[in-house]
Amino acid sequence: MNLGLVGQAVGMFVVTNIDDIVVLALFFGQAAGHRGAATKVVVGQYLGFAAILAASVVGALGAELLPETMISYLGLLPLALGLRAAWRAWRDRRDTTHGEQVPAQAPAMLAVAAVTFANGGDNIGVYVPVFANAGPGGLVVFTVVFLALVALWCALGRLFARRPLIARALARWGHILLPVVLIGIGLVILIEGSAFGL
Repeated sequence: MNLGLVGQAVGMFVVTNIDDIVVLALFFGQAAGHRGAATKVVVGQYLGFAAILAASVVGALGAELLPETMISYLGLLPLALGLRAAWRAWRDRRDTTHGEQVPAQAPAMLAVAAVTFANGGDNIGVYVPVFANAGPGGLVVFTVVFLALVALWCALGRLFARRPLIARALARWGHILLPVVLIGIGLVILIEGSAFGL
């Protein structure tokens, strides 16, 4: 195995996915206390990243699965999920002030997958030319390294969410942070891609 290629794959993954650790920590914080919810976060992360890889591989093989102009509109996914989470947080806060105790909702697997795909949609533009030049063997190396690093990212996100200081902050502010982060991701994707002429 070409260690230089492995190093390139590790570097490219880290640079293009560093923001995912924060999102994963928020999802794992939201999953705390819900049976099986952490597994749904991991599976959702893998589903979303597998979709990014699939689109990148198809793009590298010559098909234009996602035209560049469409990638910016992926920002609508986290924006919509963020607005939905903000609505729930506001509704739950209002219900709590009226004496009703509303349990925090665990993240849904497909919501995690959608956020992962939307947040990493711009990575497709980075991965396609690299994958196209890597050849079949290199493509396998990139895929294996990336999928292994997704597991590491999930472990780091869960570790951060379990740190006492971070866990307390996520328990106290996670219902506010998650919508803010998701809305921010959505707006950045839309603005950087000049969606709707922004």
